[in-house]
Amino acid sequence: MRCVMKKYAEELVRYREMGISLDFSKIDGSAAPGERLAPAVKQAFADMTALEGGAISNPDENRMVGHYWLRNSALAPTPELRSKIDDALIALKAFAADVLSGRILAPGGETFTDCLVIGIGGSALGPELVADALPAHGLQMHFLDNTDPDGMQRVLTSLPVARTLVVVISKSGGTPETRNGMVCAQSFFRAAGFTFAHHAVAITGVGSHLDKVAEEEGWIARFPMEDWVGGRTSETSIVGLLPAALQGVDIDALLRGAAEMDALTRRPDVHSNAAMRLALAWYAAGDGHGKRDMVVLPYKDSLVLFSKYLQQLIMESLGKELDLDGKVVNQGISVYGNKGSTDQHAYVQQLRDGLNNFFVTFIEVRRCASDTVEVEPGFTAGDYLQGFLRGTRKALAESGRPSITISIPQVDAFCLGALIALFERTVGFYASLVHINAYHQPGVQAGKKAAGAFLKLLAQVHGALGHVEVTASQLATVLQTDEEDTYHALVHLAESGKARWTPADTADRDTFCAVR
Repeated sequence: MRCVMKKYAEELVRYREMGISLDFSKIDGSAAPGERLAPAVKQAFADMTALEGGAISNPDENRMVGHYWLRNSALAPTPELRSKIDDALIALKAFAADVLSGRILAPGGETFTDCLVIGIGGSALGPELVADALPAHGLQMHFLDNTDPDGMQRVLTSLPVARTLVVVISKSGGTPETRNGMVCAQSFFRAAGFTFAHHAVAITGVGSHLDKVAEEEGWIARFPMEDWVGGRTSETSIVGLLPAALQGVDIDALLRGAAEMDALTRRPDVHSNAAMRLALAWYAAGDGHGKRDMVVLPYKDSLVLFSKYLQQLIMESLGKELDLDGKVVNQGISVYGNKGSTDQHAYVQQLRDGLNNFFVTFIEVRRCASDTVEVEPGFTAGDYLQGFLRGTRKALAESGRPSITISIPQVDAFCLGALIALFERTVGFYASLVHINAYHQPGVQAGKKAAGAFLKLLAQVHGALGHVEVTASQLATVLQTDEEDTYHALVHLAESGKARWTPADTADRDTFCAVR
């Protein structure tokens, strides 16, 4: 696709009341859907209206999709849902205020100074984004977001355990990564002489396994997690708001930014609707099938995790094998990125001169909190940052590489909420345009099932391994299991100290036996 230069003012969507703008002058296809796509755009607006009205918008799981209600509970379809949203917000604010003021103290009578969040996917990534983007005026935030024992140990040993509050986030309580993190944290607290329950808070589904454990063990608090909010769209739910409030973030500003962006992108006018314009740009760039990758380049250190956040939001939402009619479509948009101007010295070289298989989303932050030092006469570091952004954007355009530029005044709670809401609605619109379900994740579930199958095999192999050395092929024949999977199970057991491994000239001749 050859990027056509356009008059920037004609292709600029500006929300002056928010100080946010989107420049589409360096990418084709966002301004008008065309005759072929016009019915799909009309349907996308209708689908979004139905979703916000409480329709079953996740048909595979027979669920409503309600993250837009979280920042404007008046939109919730029933008084009961409205009350739940409002009551949860009141409760989390009160709890965070009690912790930060010292009305709720650590078991030893000290004030809590740190918070450990245990979650996975959006239940961790959203809070991590906020923690990295916004300064902490309350608790210092730490995260366990993987089942890597070494990574968990590194985080746990850095904690002032006596003064650490722990927030465990899991809708069911059975998510393996979160459960594993919780069990490892429990063990660490116990070894340090502390009762984990006296430091712990649960965010979970009402009546879930985690909810019952927290109640039985007497955890400090329990907060409800609704099934109509997915992890990747949960930052404005209690999942994201409680950690943010404990961090000292102005969560009212975060919600207000999201709500104002929602209101502006709810308008059924293509030209002035930034979310629909973004969705149409994505569609045009990738020919409706994600044929181009999205490279996200925020020009601000505090937004370095934003590309990672969008990677999950977009790829988990749009990466689908089947459409809503069950037809194989293999949809999706690949997302990667880091930050500018770091990427001037990394993969921008390929973006400029290599494969033309991407489009860039620049994120400009117009103001710097501290930019008074002249690094050379007349120019500050902030001037250079702006120069690199504009220079890279222009160089890419001259080479026919399309881009979009999103401009915000500063990185604060309001603007971060607005950015999150903008991309959430863009994902919803794009999913409608390509006729897929953006709100389920069958591929993730398939991975979980496969992991469970491997763990079952691991137990089989461990139980069958004797003191006579055998190859993976020999053991697989006895167990009637896959030879390759059996080999990897044996290697894992050996590296975990549960088996002895004797490497041979080729892997299929390696032998294993039980540890004597």
